[in-house]
Amino acid sequence: MKTEHFGYKKLYIHGQLIDAESGKRECVICPATGQSIAEIAVAGINDTHKALNSSKEGFKYWSRLTLAERTAWMHKLRTAILSKEKELRLAIIHEMGKTYAGSFEDIEALTNALEWYPNAMKNFREEQIPDYENTHTHKMFHQPAGVAVAYLAWNFPLLNVGFKIGPALAAGCSLIIKPSYKSPLSAYILGEILHDIKFPPGVINILCGPREEVASIMTKSKIPAVITMIGSTKSGKKVISESTTTIKKLGMELGGNAPFIVFEDADFDKAIDIGIGLKFGNSGQICVAANRFLIEETLHKRFISEYIERVKQLKLGFGFDENPDMGPMIDKRARDHMFELIQDALEKGAVLEYGGKIPENYDEGFWMEPTVLSNVTPNMRVFREEIFGPIAAFMTFNSDEEVLKLANDTEFGLASYLFTNDHKRIQRFSEELEFGEIQINGVKYAIYLPHGGIKESGIGHDCSHLALEDYIVKKRISAAL
Repeated sequence: MKTEHFGYKKLYIHGQLIDAESGKRECVICPATGQSIAEIAVAGINDTHKALNSSKEGFKYWSRLTLAERTAWMHKLRTAILSKEKELRLAIIHEMGKTYAGSFEDIEALTNALEWYPNAMKNFREEQIPDYENTHTHKMFHQPAGVAVAYLAWNFPLLNVGFKIGPALAAGCSLIIKPSYKSPLSAYILGEILHDIKFPPGVINILCGPREEVASIMTKSKIPAVITMIGSTKSGKKVISESTTTIKKLGMELGGNAPFIVFEDADFDKAIDIGIGLKFGNSGQICVAANRFLIEETLHKRFISEYIERVKQLKLGFGFDENPDMGPMIDKRARDHMFELIQDALEKGAVLEYGGKIPENYDEGFWMEPTVLSNVTPNMRVFREEIFGPIAAFMTFNSDEEVLKLANDTEFGLASYLFTNDHKRIQRFSEELEFGEIQINGVKYAIYLPHGGIKESGIGHDCSHLALEDYIVKKRISAAL
């Protein structure tokens, strides 16, 4: 497999592309080949303080612009991103091992966010509050919250940027973007684009480095008013703990453990199609991926048989390979974790129906066969943990009560999926499933649809007008008549 090299990429701080003060660099590895595809400047403590102070100055400028002025800059950035779409998609393909088709979602989400959020911000008007004694007038007034810091997951490098940059800029906040060490390349290229179009200094800063020298410093700093992230529940708890040096607004999309519930009366073909896509898209490395397949007992044999046949047809590959369906895992550690989950399940009585190993002739990189396990039980790690990989874990149920108990038996509460044509059941499950998203007989995600979890899966929302709430503060203004 052939890879490209993208050269050396610098930090983007206060409108300039700069080396890390320490001169430290680090290689970006392509998970499809294990080869270096770029070098990035690695920020240290002094670089982090530069970014914080820059964002403080950037906020003073950006928050005073009118929405129309901010919108013009956001549209200029969107146009510049589209002009560099090919380079950005190649970067995403190489840093993530994505398919070429899979790379489009990142570009689409980022550019949609830059277009959609300025319009959404127009709807945040002053709210008039009635005075029942007729002695005062009252209104609610909103303002930008301040400097925002965004910690991003590696699985959708630019989609995750879009989910933060859109609402933050539209609301009037400056933003520090810290991409993941595992996939920083496309974010660093975004810094080059910002530099090229002379985006106002300090409004956006982009840097990556060790947690203790970058994230911990920013989280504990008194400068940020907003900390927002996409990542694991474990990381989210760490950020919450470190953020208490000041009272900050928090927005977090964290781990998931989605149940995929199929009743006998469901549209069989649709459930199969969606069940394949939701599990093996992006190699299962998606927070809303189907984790636990809960299939009604009378349907299970037919369903899993057809599912396995479809899994066998999945093509491995990345980028411009011959129309691949699934790429590699992000790194060796992630793949080894999959094997640990499989081994734990087999030791506790699960059946390996398909996959479970490194595919033949894929010695380079971090490839893994799509895998199906049956006879899964709640005492197994594949039931309890967020899998975040290409393992479909199957189990059966015989009643509504049983499957509701199984589905809700998790600390997570992000996405869930239900397939049935029984309207009374749909109403009940909509009320009783303990997840922030319940998708029924289909799946849809869009920039205008709220995306958020409950329980251990997060605080607040990405996407939709609700995301703007993380980046604004509200004041009540009461005047005596």
